[in-house]
Amino acid sequence: MSDQSSRLNWVTVGALVLLHAGAMAALFLFTWPALWTALALLWISGGWGIGMGYHRLLTHRGYETPRWLECLLTICGTLALQGGPLFWVATHRLHHQNADKNGDPHSPRDGWWWSHAGWLVRGDPMRDTALAPYVPDLRRDPFHCWLEKWHVAPLLVLSGVLGVWGAVRGGAVLAGSLVSWGIFLRTTVELHGTWLVNSAAHTWGNRRFQTRDDSTNNWWVALLTFGEGWHNNHHADPRCVRHGLAWYELDINWLCIRALHRVRLAKKLRLGSAVLRPPYPTCPSSKMRLTTKVRVSNGSGGSVSGDLQIEICGMQRCVTSLLRPSRGSLYALLAQFVPLLKR
Repeated sequence: MSDQSSRLNWVTVGALVLLHAGAMAALFLFTWPALWTALALLWISGGWGIGMGYHRLLTHRGYETPRWLECLLTICGTLALQGGPLFWVATHRLHHQNADKNGDPHSPRDGWWWSHAGWLVRGDPMRDTALAPYVPDLRRDPFHCWLEKWHVAPLLVLSGVLGVWGAVRGGAVLAGSLVSWGIFLRTTVELHGTWLVNSAAHTWGNRRFQTRDDSTNNWWVALLTFGEGWHNNHHADPRCVRHGLAWYELDINWLCIRALHRVRLAKKLRLGSAVLRPPYPTCPSSKMRLTTKVRVSNGSGGSVSGDLQIEICGMQRCVTSLLRPSRGSLYALLAQFVPLLKR
C-alpha cells in the first residue's frame, strides 16, 4: 500500500521540526489576544479552508458556491499549510479510491504512525505526475493552478501581518506571541487534526455503516476538525455534504454550509442517498416487513393472540404495529414480546 522504504524527505522533516519547535515556544509566550487569534484562525483555515473548501467543495463537489467564495475558501485552506489545492484534493481522491487497500497513501494497515504523518516525510509526497490524473477539473482552472504553485504565500503574508500588528499594538512581545500562537501552534494543532482523520478515524470509534474500509466515527476528532471526524458516515457516501447525521453528531462545517445556503451563497447541496437521510438507520439496507401470528400467556391462565407486524431495517428491528388482536390486552402482548427484540 505504501513505499515505507523510501528515503526521508529532509525538507518536509525540517519544516515539521520547525513548526513543532515554534509551537512549544508559544507556550512561553502566552497572551490573551494571541489565544483568540489562534482560535479564530484555526476555524478559518481548518473549518472554512480544509473542511468546507478543500474537502467538501473541491474534492467531492458536495455543494456549489459563487466563484469568488470558492477562491476565498481555497485561500483559507492554504493557511493550514497542508499543500496546495491540487495536491490535497488529488491525494484525498486517491484515498477514497483505494481506502485501506493497495494504493491508499495513508492507511493504518501500513502502521498507525505511517497513516498519521509518516507518509508525508518519506520520499516525495507531492508526486505531481502521479496525482495529476485525479484532478483534471482543477488542472483546467488557472486560479487553482496558480495557487498550487504559490500556496505558501498566503501564510507568509499572514505571518507578516500578525507580526506588524503585534509590534504596533504591544511591541516585540505581542508580535512574538501572535506569530507563535497564530502561525506555529495553530498550524501544528491543525496538521495533527487532519492527520488524525487519516489515522485515528480509521482505527478507533464506531461504525454506523459497514463500508469496505476501516473508517470510523470518532467524536473527539470531529470536535478538533469541526465535523470531519464523522468519517464512517463520510465514507458511506463521500459526496454527501453533511457528515454528522444524528442530532448528537456535531458538524460545524455542515452548519456553516447550511447557513451559506440560507443566504443563497451555497446551492445544489448533495445530501447523499436515501440511506443517509432521516431517520438515519443503523446500517444501509432495504426494509422488509414481516407479519406473524403470536400467542403468549397473559399471566392469569389464559392467552393473548394476534398478528404482529415487524419492520426490519438492516440489523435494527422494531415493532411497527399490532394488527387485529383477537382478545386480551394489546399492552400485555407487547410487554411479553418487546423484551425478546431487545436481546
